Amino acid sequence: MLLPASWLFGAVTLLRRLAYRLHLLASERTGVPLIVVGNLSVGGSGKTPLVLWIAEYLKKNGYRPGIVSRGHGARVEAPREVTIASEPDEVGDEPMLLARRSGCPVWVAPQRAAAARALRSAHPDCNVLVSDDGLQHYALARDLEIAVVDARGFGNGLLLPAGPLREPRSRLRSVDAVVAHDTSAVPGYAMRLAGERFVQMLDARNVVGPEALRGKAVHAVAGIGDPERFFRQIERLGLTLVRHPFADHHAFQAGDLQFGDAAPVVMTEKDAVKCRRFARPEFWIFPVSAELDPAFGRWLLERLALIHGGPAIA
Repeated sequence: MLLPASWLFGAVTLLRRLAYRLHLLASERTGVPLIVVGNLSVGGSGKTPLVLWIAEYLKKNGYRPGIVSRGHGARVEAPREVTIASEPDEVGDEPMLLARRSGCPVWVAPQRAAAARALRSAHPDCNVLVSDDGLQHYALARDLEIAVVDARGFGNGLLLPAGPLREPRSRLRSVDAVVAHDTSAVPGYAMRLAGERFVQMLDARNVVGPEALRGKAVHAVAGIGDPERFFRQIERLGLTLVRHPFADHHAFQAGDLQFGDAAPVVMTEKDAVKCRRFARPEFWIFPVSAELDPAFGRWLLERLALIHGGPAIA
């Protein structure tokens, strides 16, 4: 029943992309190199950790990056800067995480082009922008496209609404790089998420290893695109889990995390930004960082230097 709708979606997607390619629709340039990190499927694939890695890597190599995002679920009508004092239900959970972790200017807006324009105006020293998601947002002209593919692959291979894809798999042939997150099924630069410490939500100075939580049942909470990936990573540290999967970008309320006991509750950083206002001593955050094939960093610096004559490659 959904297949005809999927064909229609594909036709509209193709025509829209052609309209931008033929300049029938205008794409706005930012005045500095723009790197888009996105994916083909609905749901998280590791884009945000990759954006963080790119921002940190560029800073180490002499760039001054800024980050733009739509901000899933953000309640903003005009471009807005995201700070550590922002509310996740207003600016989105992923932009909040990016602002807390990156130390870079982060702006959100319903149209990423508007966010980029506002960021550049407020921070004229920024000399490269990274778009968190936005592979399909062709109104913002990009210099580099990076597509992330994770272990879930492409599902049934069909476009929305019959399948999980926003664009056909063939779109990977036109991007500048593919990052393969925890999968060897797709050729690309390898990426994995690494982490082995837990941070108490109420006191970030209290950091423990997995041994502190072993020997007891732990409530594992995940409102991300692939909760099972988070659960497997925690289990590999030797913890016994009670799984609590939620939908991606779930708007957590205090009642969601009341499990009738005082057992530890561990969660992702993205979920934690939405739970701080009702945090309890047993809440623990599991921060992770992307680890990339070293060849990816070399490729990125080489491409940026070619685009606009960036800083010398370290």
